[in-house]
Amino acid sequence: MRLRPEIIALPAYRQGKAAAASAFKLSSNENPFGPLPGVIAAVGAETTYNRYPDASASELRERLAARYGLSPDEVHVGSGSVALLSQLILAAAGPGDEVVYSWRSFEAYPSLVTVAGATSVQVPNRPDHGHDLTAMAAAITDRTRVLIVCSPNNPTGTIVHAAEFEAFMAVVPSTLLVILDEAYAEFVTDPDAVRGISLLGRYPNLVVLRTFSKAYGLAGLRVGYGLGPVAILDAARATAIPLSVTGVASAAAIASLDVDDELMERVRTIGTRRDTIWRALTEQGWNTPAPQGNFIWLPTGAETGVAAEALGAAGLVVRPFPEGIRISIGEEESVEELLRTCAELVQNLPIGHSARRLG
Repeated sequence: MRLRPEIIALPAYRQGKAAAASAFKLSSNENPFGPLPGVIAAVGAETTYNRYPDASASELRERLAARYGLSPDEVHVGSGSVALLSQLILAAAGPGDEVVYSWRSFEAYPSLVTVAGATSVQVPNRPDHGHDLTAMAAAITDRTRVLIVCSPNNPTGTIVHAAEFEAFMAVVPSTLLVILDEAYAEFVTDPDAVRGISLLGRYPNLVVLRTFSKAYGLAGLRVGYGLGPVAILDAARATAIPLSVTGVASAAAIASLDVDDELMERVRTIGTRRDTIWRALTEQGWNTPAPQGNFIWLPTGAETGVAAEALGAAGLVVRPFPEGIRISIGEEESVEELLRTCAELVQNLPIGHSARRLG
């Protein structure tokens, strides 16, 4: 059987580890709050499973277009923002082309680029774990077709500031597609953070991605959306798997928009919990970036395996990466054990470790 060798070599996407009933699952950046009653009712009312869904999710697109002051054609809905990423990369890049992004960032980026047949150009994060946009701009060649900016960055939680993003866009050729991945935008509280939706009219090569998976708590239904120029979104639509957004997902997303105020109150609760945890970690001696998503980043490096094992033994299922550990903000009941375990971990880090403030 002849298969593409670069696909065979790809590691499969690794979902956050499942948690035992007695443990807290803090590995997948899920919303710890269940769906609101109105959302559950809308899902229950969607019972025509014998019929195909509206292929373009037109009602949801119209609602989002009205929300953001766009036309429905400037909105594209897909089965999660990762599906839209795939479609956009396929539309713009192929064999011999390059896709530039910061690293470490969302772990699906390398796989999506490889599947398209293109080549990844990974630009190292700055020492503060944020995007080095100057270096990303310098990495552009005549083979570059796509640049991906993730703010807040998954898994480090850092943001791109509005001023630095605008400086970046000023030097990026308008012929290159720039994807601003804002999957966690609703959790951002820094007033200086980039807000991609406000920039759409200024840049004809910019697409902004959002999702209902995180802030809206619909991770299990898979619905995300992209906002941007019609020509670019039409190209993405041409690469999409037809009928991939179910009627149930669309109904849940529309119902979620109807209860936006209640959902955003939950987001504020998660943000407050996040900031409380981060301040406590800093006081313990951790050197970790100020988070702006619904997760915390511990840059444990070579100590990651030991730290993740200790957290797991404490009933806290987290997401380890080679460079560190991402910990989702979960239930209030998880906080005390998380902070207790982290206090022990930071004391055991080697002197001079980059994740440790203490001497």
